Amino acid sequence: MASIRMERLRKVFGKVVAVADVSLEIADGEFMVLLGPSGCGKTTMLRCLAGLERPDGGRVFIGDRDVTDAPPATRGIAMVFQSYAVFPHMTVRDNIAFGLRMRGVPPDKVRRRVEDGAALLQIDQLLDRYPAQLSGGQRQRVAVARAIVMQPEVLLMDEPLSNLDALLRLQMRAELKRLHEEVRSTTVYVTHDQVEALSLGQRIAVIRGGQVVQCDTPGRVYDAPANRFVGGFIGSPPMNFLDATLRRDGAGAAVEVGGARIPLPRAPQAADGGEVVVGIRPEHIAVQPAPSPDGVRARVVVLEPLGPQALLTVRAGAETLKVTTPVEFHAEPGAEVWLRFDAARIRLMDARTGDALAG
Repeated sequence: MASIRMERLRKVFGKVVAVADVSLEIADGEFMVLLGPSGCGKTTMLRCLAGLERPDGGRVFIGDRDVTDAPPATRGIAMVFQSYAVFPHMTVRDNIAFGLRMRGVPPDKVRRRVEDGAALLQIDQLLDRYPAQLSGGQRQRVAVARAIVMQPEVLLMDEPLSNLDALLRLQMRAELKRLHEEVRSTTVYVTHDQVEALSLGQRIAVIRGGQVVQCDTPGRVYDAPANRFVGGFIGSPPMNFLDATLRRDGAGAAVEVGGARIPLPRAPQAADGGEVVVGIRPEHIAVQPAPSPDGVRARVVVLEPLGPQALLTVRAGAETLKVTTPVEFHAEPGAEVWLRFDAARIRLMDARTGDALAG
């Protein structure tokens, strides 16, 4: 196992800055997720870490070694690709053993490691099959087993579950989490799926435009997004945003939104009368049919039953909001309702920059 450190890492393709002076530290044995939309630079960052791209600036360290200019084979890494990259003419056994044989590992050790790796991924009964005889989930397990038998200091994964269907992704997420607990390799996992990030990562680095905009635990990234982008990208459905005005008086601070005045438990660092944005998660909004002095008036657009809960879409002034409700809740489109926000879970943001306000 080894820690990872990137110091002002930069990669440019023509006029496009794919990675913009990123500095990031990953602890020994940590599971770090690089999360962001397509084209944000997360895969390029991973490829610079792997040695598949040469950075245009900055340094990369694995443990105490500066590996910025080192070839991939000397970095102590193993990589799992989005496309599986298994050899179709080789059996599962030979696919898993390929890297070990290239390194000249003795045959008895190769056999033992292959069998141990296959057992860990629960594919030991498939060792004599060919990839064409496997499902997508089984092929992905072969690719992961091929990586872990190398006993790498660092395990890199580039969207390894994106080619699987929803049920297989759910199963493989649990498998990867269990695998990390057993292997304890330092793992860097790239994905655009925020559900994967929240379920797998010990920390999440949210990337936008080649920059890390927030790096924290899944709970903090979800509950306390650093800016409007993070709040709108994390969560399904994502955080709601409403324009509001901050008010201060002898009783403390409050926000005026949609004709309602909502007292705040903590006073943010913003001036009285300042324009702010209220960020609130759908599960932190209660819906009631009767008027309330601190409730925001809204009209129902549509109600979607989702099994254990329902998703309510409403219009509050010019804003469209998503609210989760008990499955037994019922309201006709056009019906008037009042929304009560959990003030302790409100995230206030600067109306101009979109950055969260301290408070």
